[in-house]
Amino acid sequence: MAEFKHQGAEKKKYVKDMFDDISEKYDFLNHLLSFGIDYYWRFRLVRFIQPQAAQSILDVATGTGDVGFAILKRNNNLNIIGLDYAFNMVKIGCQKAKKRKINNFKFVQGDGEHLPFKDNQFDTLTIAYGFRNIGHYNLALSEFFRVLKPNGKLAILEFSTPHSKLFDLLYQWYFKNVLPRIAGLFSRSDAYRYLPESVENFPDRPEMLEMIRSAGFCQPGCIDLTFGVTSIFHGIKTEL
Repeated sequence: MAEFKHQGAEKKKYVKDMFDDISEKYDFLNHLLSFGIDYYWRFRLVRFIQPQAAQSILDVATGTGDVGFAILKRNNNLNIIGLDYAFNMVKIGCQKAKKRKINNFKFVQGDGEHLPFKDNQFDTLTIAYGFRNIGHYNLALSEFFRVLKPNGKLAILEFSTPHSKLFDLLYQWYFKNVLPRIAGLFSRSDAYRYLPESVENFPDRPEMLEMIRSAGFCQPGCIDLTFGVTSIFHGIKTEL
């Protein structure tokens, strides 16, 4: 039986409160619990989107901004807005940008299902390990489509089910038994019980691709990383 809600307003409130609470330890635990491979996954996401000079990029569920900062390492001649539902995540992201003297990465508190931006505003929209936490997937995808320019690129980095059964067994054992115990030493243990359960309840690859297609995106695709532990789901906004 599920311990947590995995859709709707109750899920959204839990996720917002949880991320506000764990914000101070979020970056540290991401790197620790993934053994640092989260850097590689973000690198692959950035390499996939191929950010170009003068582009406008929206990073939804930006957290403390790690995807945006990785994009700027590849090309710093563009503008990024990082949006997150949790105020404390946004606050830390702003502090990181100020410390690094970065002026072209702005942070906004907001809801991925109701984006506070104009139609056809962004060249690229990224969301890394945040789509799974959204309360209503179809609403969010509709908003992603709305704010992207024609021919704009969508890239969703998210956990998936590994292809190898043996690797999946090891992965699930670590995810469900080891990870929450280690995380509980530093932060809210329920947040890291929610993580594996949310992955287990997340749509599979064919469902994700169908949702992206149904939202109006063309050329939906999936690139698996690290034996399929994580995937880049992507699509292109059709021309008007």
